[in-house]
Amino acid sequence: MDLTPAYLAHETAVIDDNCIIGEGTRIWHFSHIMSGCRIGEQCAIGQNVVISPEVILGNKVKVQNNVSVHSGVICEDEVFLGPSVVFTNIKNPRSAISRRHQYQKTVVKKGATLGANSTILCGITIGEYAFIGAGSVVTKSVLPYALVYGNPARQHGWMSAFGHRLKFNEQGMATCPESQEKYELNQNQVIRISPS
Repeated sequence: MDLTPAYLAHETAVIDDNCIIGEGTRIWHFSHIMSGCRIGEQCAIGQNVVISPEVILGNKVKVQNNVSVHSGVICEDEVFLGPSVVFTNIKNPRSAISRRHQYQKTVVKKGATLGANSTILCGITIGEYAFIGAGSVVTKSVLPYALVYGNPARQHGWMSAFGHRLKFNEQGMATCPESQEKYELNQNQVIRISPS
């Protein structure tokens, strides 16, 4: 019986018991994978990363160096967490008061990108393929395909699933320059249309 794990972990990584790690996932130097978390297939966990208990990462999630993914965070498939992204899980922390039972859920939907050094306040949802600019402080939920940045983060446009800024015409239509997929903007909602 082959007991070799289906994932690759550097010898300096700490992998606690009772975590689920999918096939083909790579875990790099000095990272800590804590008991009770679930990591999907083909993920890349960078250097000095902490994945806390009850965190869920989907398939093909990339977590860059120096990210702590705290309990309460769910990242769906193909999410990108840039270097030093910060998640919170309590809105009113105090050192002397335990609020572990008050962790708030934060959901990062499929394909979203969180830029380097962005801070994500707890209890919000980052929509599918949303794009959070580097250094942003995100205090409220973000629409699918939205481009947000700043402190506090505000929406400045829309992004395609391939990571290009969308330029909508008067009819509310745009084309991704890389994939040639069509997008429609209607009542402040973006819909991806199959390529023609």
